[in-house]
Parts: sequence; structure tokens; C-alpha cells
Amino acid sequence: MRDIADRMRLVRVLAAARPLPLALLTAALLIQSMIPAATAAALAFLVGELGEAAEQGTRDVFAVAIVPLAVFAAVLVLGHLAEAVVTPLEQLAAARIDGRHRTEVTRLVAATDTIAAVEDPKVQVLVRQALADRSRGYDRTPADGALAQLRWAARLVGAAAACAVLASLSWWLVPLVLLPAAANRMIRTRDNLRLIGHWREATEGELHADVWRNAAVSPAEGKDVRVFGFADWMVDRMQDHIRQANHGLWRHVDRMLRRSWRHALIVAAGLVPAYVAVAVSTADGRATVAVATAVLTAGWSLFLVLGPSSDMYDIASGIRVLKATDELRAALAERAPATRGELPPPDSPGPAPLVRFEKVSFGYPTTGRAVLRDLDLEIRPGELLAIVGLNGAGKSTLIKLLAGLYRPRSGRITVDGVDLARLDPDLWRAKLSIVFQDFVRYRLTARDNVALGQAHLPPDQRLIDAAAASAGLADVLDRLPDGWDTPLSRSRTGGVDLSGGQWQQVVLARALYAVRRGARLLVLDEPTAHLDVRTEFEVFNRLAANRGETSVVLISHRLSTVRQADRIVLLDGGRITESGTHDELMALGGTYAEMFAIQAERFRRGHDDRIEEVTPR
Repeated sequence: MRDIADRMRLVRVLAAARPLPLALLTAALLIQSMIPAATAAALAFLVGELGEAAEQGTRDVFAVAIVPLAVFAAVLVLGHLAEAVVTPLEQLAAARIDGRHRTEVTRLVAATDTIAAVEDPKVQVLVRQALADRSRGYDRTPADGALAQLRWAARLVGAAAACAVLASLSWWLVPLVLLPAAANRMIRTRDNLRLIGHWREATEGELHADVWRNAAVSPAEGKDVRVFGFADWMVDRMQDHIRQANHGLWRHVDRMLRRSWRHALIVAAGLVPAYVAVAVSTADGRATVAVATAVLTAGWSLFLVLGPSSDMYDIASGIRVLKATDELRAALAERAPATRGELPPPDSPGPAPLVRFEKVSFGYPTTGRAVLRDLDLEIRPGELLAIVGLNGAGKSTLIKLLAGLYRPRSGRITVDGVDLARLDPDLWRAKLSIVFQDFVRYRLTARDNVALGQAHLPPDQRLIDAAAASAGLADVLDRLPDGWDTPLSRSRTGGVDLSGGQWQQVVLARALYAVRRGARLLVLDEPTAHLDVRTEFEVFNRLAANRGETSVVLISHRLSTVRQADRIVLLDGGRITESGTHDELMALGGTYAEMFAIQAERFRRGHDDRIEEVTPR
């Protein structure tokens, strides 16, 4: 019953191909599958007519043969026409079926509330299996499985037609040929099903090879590959992972090739007795040449429609991909919140929220080490809060928890008194605007890069220009060949590459654009680490002056910048250990005061600390 349910699911997948192409493809496959039997019947008709004419001494052989020849030619032409349209129709159907499936998988993964689920190795394997990329050799897609099942159904019709031709001559020819043909099919199906298991193991193992495969073709890693000359080492490493992952798969394929003689033996067991029996009957005069011709052709056509093909493998693989998608959906659902609350719509007026971290602890599953321990922190409406601390103190982790990208192990985060876990994550994030330290450089135009700050809303050029001015991006735009329409990637026509500092201004403009479209909490994680001190000072002066009612959380290694904050907190050992204004913390004489003194001395000596962070003695 389970197998029937899986097969029916593949039938439902075919609906994505749309009715007209699917109907045409089904008709073409049916015609194509019946051509062997029709050819046998037409050839027997032709031979029979010619034999009868010869026995009667008819001289005008052409007149006798014209009708059977026309029938035979029509069968061949119809077969060629069906074959000609099957391939493009299958390609069209496959594009639509797989396009819908991959869109579904992509939406499924992108819709997860947290990134912790996507980082799970089990989920990564399921994503790869669900996407079923053909470029990796043995992978098959839902379209492959669905179309293979359609072909298999058509082949059964063709097999029935071939059996009918055999039965019309002698009933015992049907089991004599059909049983070996079915046995041949079962053996091939069993081998292909085992192949599926090895393929799944190889898919999991090749995740390691993907790291080096992607690096080999990436421009970012390409600089290191060429400068340090480790291309051969990288390719060898990739090949080692591929060999280890595919060892069982390749061994099984080799075993299948070495045992292929069995199939030839089965074919011979089915056809030779039938051919011998018919040949003897024909020689004895108990059967005609036409009968012999029909048996020879129909018998072979039966092995042809039930013989070598990848249909069973494709069907099993297509079902495996759909099951992997189900497993992926279930794995992601396990991490989804049980209930979701609400927030006002992102464009509704209102002040910035009061956010509290209450005894929050968190550690990454892969390390087991606690990053935050019973952390208490308050982000007050409309304030500029600075968070400082050493590398690895957990500053960026705190921001990801604030965005709901991870969930605390213990404790809770509240927004105006409501647990963040109960809020609709999409509506909450519409209230946020974040510049992450490891920001993404999208290969889009300058305008699109900024408009991504509120991509679900139509771009507002006036607000885009204002955000660019606040981020100090105007001078950069003036130097771009096509201004806002310039692609920010040299790999695109007319595109340019920006420096690290210029990219930071683009990303900052994106965040400020989101604020102008309704975000009420702006979070900046090292937003100007690649800028010089003067540019950074100008940017933050404009930010402080024009933030309005928006709360701002600033993480920066430059303490000369954070001194402008309304409040500064020091994160150390997973907890907030110091809190106050710049003057209060300097008067305290603690870790913050020591860090500030070290940076001030370095600055007096002329050090450029754009991407450095100091450690107190």
C-alpha cells in the first residue's frame, strides 16, 4: 500500500507540467510504446501478402504489396513522429515540475525562523537530497521519477500489445517470452534500488567535497588559491572526499557491469525457445513465414519494452527526493515555534520598543560552550546604546538572538513585555534594521542593494537618496559610471567592484533606508570597521542627529566612536560587567577605561585600527 501511495504522489507531481503538454506527451508515449507491436503486425501482414501472392503466382507483386507497404510505412512514420515530439515535451514538463519543486524547497528553507536549523548538518544533507542536483551524477529529480512512471505505464501498454500479437498466433508463446522478460526487469529493478541506497550515502559524504568544489570556482577564494598556489592541493582534497563518498556506489556499479551477462542469458532463455519452436513449425508447414516474422518481431519488442531502462531507478529516486523533502519539512517544523503572536504592521506609527534580555544563556550546538551566561540587558526606546567587549565576547551572538535567528537556551527576550518567542518573526524583523559584521555583497545594482532594506515594498527613490546621504554614500555614487543603475560586481556587464569601506557605506545605507520605511530598532555590528576615523566620525554624527525615535544599538571596536552613546555596556565572560556613560565608565577605572586608554595611545602614535581590536593588559 505504501508503494501505491508513493506512486500516486508521483502521478500528482505531473500536474505541474500543465494539461495540454501532459496530454500530448502521454499520447506520444503510448504511440511510441505500441510501435514495436504494430511493427510486428504490419511486417507479418506484409510478409503474408507477399507469400500468398507468390503461392498464387501473381506477377504484379507491387499491386499486392502496396496496401501492406503503406501500413508498414505509416507505422514507421508514426513512430518517428512520436519519438521526435517526446524529447521536447519531456524537457518542457521536467522544467515545470522541477521548477515548482525547487521553488518549494527554497521557500521552505528560507522561511525558517532561525538559522540554527539551516546550520544543522542533518538539515544540510536533506536540503541537498531534496534539491537533487543532476550535476552530481546519480541524482534524480521528481520530474525524472514522474516522467519515468508515465513511460513505464506506456511500456506496460506496449507490452500488452506485444502479448496480444503473440497470443493471436499461439497462447503458449506469451508465458514463454513474458516470464523471462519480467524476470529480467525484476533483477534490474533490484539492482537499481540498491543503487539508490549507495547514492544516498554518497550524497551525505560529498558535502565535504562541496566545500572545495565551490571554492575552486569562487572569485573570493580564487585570490588565495592563486596567490598561495594551492590549486592542486585543493583539487586533490576534493577528489579524496569524492572517492571516499562514492566508494560503495562505484563498487556497486562495477558489480552490475560485471554481472550484465545474466541479462543476455535471460533474453536468450526467453527468445531462443520461442524462435526455435516457430522455426520448426514453419519448416514443417504448420506455421507460415508471416507467423514466424510476427513472433520474431513481437518477442523482441516485448523484451524491448520491459528491458534495459532507468525507469525503475528514476521512479525510486524521484520518490526518495519527495521523501527527503518531507523529512526536511519535518526537521524544520520541529524547530518552529508552537504559537505566534502579533505586532503592529511595519508601516504603522509608534515609538521604538522596550527590549529586555532576562537571564539569557546561549551556546552554539556544535561547540557546547556557553557564549552568554544569565545575561541581563535593557534596550530602551529611542536611546543610542553601545556594546563593547573583546573578540569572542558574544556581541554578534547577542545581536542574532535579538533578531530571533537563534533562540536562548534559557531565559527570555521580551519586546514591550511580550516574549520574543511568541511574536511573529516576520513582523518583528520588519521593525528591525541590522548591519551584520559579515554583511553580504549582493551582485545587484547600487539601487537594488539599498532597496533590499525593505524589499517587500516598492522602492522609494527619495528615501533611497536620503539614506545614501546619511551613510556618506553620495560621493561613491558620483564616481559610479551609471550611478544608481551600476551593478556592484565586475562579473556583470558594466559592473564595478567596491572597496571594503565603500561596501560598508552601501550596507549602512540599506539599513538606514529600512529605518526610513518604518524600522524602529537599528542595530549596527561593526558597521564602519573598514572606514577611516574621519569618515566614521562624520557618519555617526549624522546618524546620531537624524535617528529620530529610532533606538540604535552600536557595536564598535573604536571606543572613540561609542563615547557618543547615551549608554555603554561592556560584555565580558557572557555577562554585562560594566554599564554607564563614557564619563561614568572612565571614572569607574575598570576594563572599559583601560581599553580606551590603550586605544587613545595607539591613535596618538598614528596607528590605523580600522579592523583591529585591542586587548587590555
